[in-house]
Amino acid sequence: MRLNSNKHILPLSLLLVMTVLAINGCIVSQPSKSHPHVLFISIDDLRPELGSYGSDQAITPNIDRLASEGIKFTRAYAQQAICGPSRASVMTGLRPDSVGVTHNYVKFRESQPNVVTIPQYFVEHGYQATYVGKIFHHGDLDDDLSWTWLPSRDLLNGVTKPSRYADPVNTEIQRENKQRMIAQYGAQARFGFGSGPAIEGVVTPDNSYHDGYNTELGIAALEHLLNSSNKPIFFGFGMNKPHLPWVAPKQYWDLYNAEDISLAIDKDAPINGAAMGLHASFELRTFYDIPKYGDISEAQARELKHAYLASVSYVDAQIGRLLEAFENAGVLDNTIIVLWSDHGYHLGEKGIWGKASNYEIATRVPLVFWTPELAQNQREPVTSDALAELIDIFPTLAEMAGLPQPSAKDGTSLVSLFNSPTTNLKHAAFSQFPTPALREWGAFPLRRGMRETYFGPLIEDVEENIAVQMGDRWDKTLFETGVMGYTMRTSDYRLIAWLDQTSPDAPPLFVELYDENSDPLETNNIAAENQMLVSDLLNQLYVSLSLPQQGSSH
Repeated sequence: MRLNSNKHILPLSLLLVMTVLAINGCIVSQPSKSHPHVLFISIDDLRPELGSYGSDQAITPNIDRLASEGIKFTRAYAQQAICGPSRASVMTGLRPDSVGVTHNYVKFRESQPNVVTIPQYFVEHGYQATYVGKIFHHGDLDDDLSWTWLPSRDLLNGVTKPSRYADPVNTEIQRENKQRMIAQYGAQARFGFGSGPAIEGVVTPDNSYHDGYNTELGIAALEHLLNSSNKPIFFGFGMNKPHLPWVAPKQYWDLYNAEDISLAIDKDAPINGAAMGLHASFELRTFYDIPKYGDISEAQARELKHAYLASVSYVDAQIGRLLEAFENAGVLDNTIIVLWSDHGYHLGEKGIWGKASNYEIATRVPLVFWTPELAQNQREPVTSDALAELIDIFPTLAEMAGLPQPSAKDGTSLVSLFNSPTTNLKHAAFSQFPTPALREWGAFPLRRGMRETYFGPLIEDVEENIAVQMGDRWDKTLFETGVMGYTMRTSDYRLIAWLDQTSPDAPPLFVELYDENSDPLETNNIAAENQMLVSDLLNQLYVSLSLPQQGSSH
C-alpha cells in the first residue's frame, strides 16, 4: 500500500503572513518575524537512505519535500558514530573531546557543568522550549536546564504509552529472553542483553509504537504552547527509529517488495584496513533472532534491510504529520526547520551491522535546513556538496533566528552557503571513535562480563586479528581503553589515525587513507604508498583538532 498522498505527503505551500492565530476559538498573538519558531527534527540511526539523497529504494516523500524546498547538505558528518557522544556534541556545538563525552555512559554536564545547549541558548533569548521523543541521549535529557516545559501524556486524554513491541508475543519473547540472559550471565545481562526480535511488522496503528505516539503528543503540545504564550517556540521533535529494533506498522513494510531490496556490495573489510576499526555487530546480536556468531545469511540480511526501510518510511510519515500540524496552525510561514540524524549506519557494508565506525557509511548523515524564504524563492532544489558537520547546527540556527553567535562552539554557521552552496567553508570534517572492535555497542570499554557471555568468542577473534596486525605493539589493555581513532574527511580523502592516548607524543599506531574519488566505498587502504600525503594530512588533523604533534611514522 502506498502512502496516501493527501494525508502523508506534506504540502509545504506558504501561507499569508498572519499577525494573529485562531486555534479552537482562542486568539493568540504571534511572535515577530525577527524571532521565528524553530522546529528541530532529530532522527536516530538514519544514514542518508532517503529518496532526496539518491536512494533508489527508500520511500520518504515528506523528508524529500522538505529537502527540495530547503537546502540539503550531501557531505555532512557526525562527530562520533554513536548516540550519546553525537547528541552531546550536536546539542552543545562542541566536539566529543571538548564536551568530554566519548561513550554512552557519561553525562555531558559531568565534564562541562556550565555549557550552554542549543535550546537553553534560545530560552536565554526569549524562547519557550519543549520536546517530544529523543533529542538528547537517554539518561542525559538535561530537562532542568534546556527546556521550559515538558508535555505530559495527559494531553492525549489517556492514550496508552506504547512499549517496545506492538505484538504481545514479541513482548513475551523479550521478557523470557531477558530472564534467561540474567540467569545465565548475571548483572552483565542488564547492559542490553536479552532483547526480543530485531524486527516486527504487524497491522497496528502508528501510535502503537513510540514515534507515532510522540507525534500525537507533539501535535497536542504545539497546540498548547500556541494557546498559552506569545513567545516563539523551540520545538524538539526526536524520532527513535530507525534505531533497533526495526519495528513499524505493516503498511510501511507493504511499501516495499522484499525481492527488489538490494543489499550491500562491499561486504569485506578494507584491504590493508585497521583490524581494530570494525566490530562484530555486537548490538544487533543482542536480539533474540540474530546469530550470536558467524555471518548474517542473505535471506536474513534482506529481511533486516526491509525492516530498516519500513522504519524509515514510518518515521517519514510522522514527520509529515507534525509539519502538517505546523502548517494547519498557521505558523509554518514563521518557522525555521533543521532535520538531522545523529550518525550513519552499516547495513552489511564492510561485513558489519550497526553504527560505531570511523568510515563514511557510519559518519555521513542527512542534514537539511528549511526556511519560508528558501521555499518561496527557489525554483529548483538547492544542494550543497560543501563539507559540513553536525556541530555547525548550533551557530547556523542562531544566525537563522537572528540571535548573536554562541561564544563556546567548535562549529561554523552554514548560512552563507544558503545563497552560495558551492562555496567551501571547511577544508575537512572530523569524526572520532575509540577502537570499535574492542568496545561495547555504546562505545564503553569491554566490561568483564562481556567475555563471559556469547560475545566471548567474537572478542577473541577480533583480538587475535589485531594482535597479528600490530605485532609487538599489541597490548590488550591499551587497545581496549587507550586508543582513539580520529578521522578527517576532505573533499578527496578520508584519513583515519589510530592514536595512543596514553602516550600523546607517540606516532599513530596505525593509519588508513582512502581515495574518495576513485574508491568511494573505502575498500582499499592506500596509506603505505602515499607517505608524503599521509604526513601532510596528519599535520592538518593535529592542528585542526589541537592534538599533540605526534611523529609521522606509522
